[in-house]
Amino acid sequence: MPDCLFCSIIKGDIPSHKIYEDDETYAFLDIFPVSRGHLLVIPKEHAENITEGSHAAAIAIMRTVHHIAPKIMAVLGASGYNLGMNHGVDAGQEVFHTHMHIMPRYKGVTRAFEKTKPEQSELKEIADIIRSGLLS
Repeated sequence: MPDCLFCSIIKGDIPSHKIYEDDETYAFLDIFPVSRGHLLVIPKEHAENITEGSHAAAIAIMRTVHHIAPKIMAVLGASGYNLGMNHGVDAGQEVFHTHMHIMPRYKGVTRAFEKTKPEQSELKEIADIIRSGLLS
């Protein structure tokens, strides 16, 4: 899909703070996170939303979430996480490529869903920490 932001990220045409990649999925930090370590898991197969994509792509997203979420929690010291997926404009979907949000949560920190805009250097630091934890 030539005009798809996430397809361009997968191809490497647009930079991202990649956390994880396999044959079917790509995970990277959200540039407007609602929590420290908030990231997106996307299928490499383009579809506007989960019901328009293949069953295999939907399973691949959850397989990746299952694999990386506990490791992200451990390395960042999170005590929980939210999963989120917006389907359609009225649900808040802004990028029309299927994606699952993993939003780490921390004890004593109010759970909010307000976007922030950290510096790229802060995102790079968080990405480096998460990637190092995924390797162990």
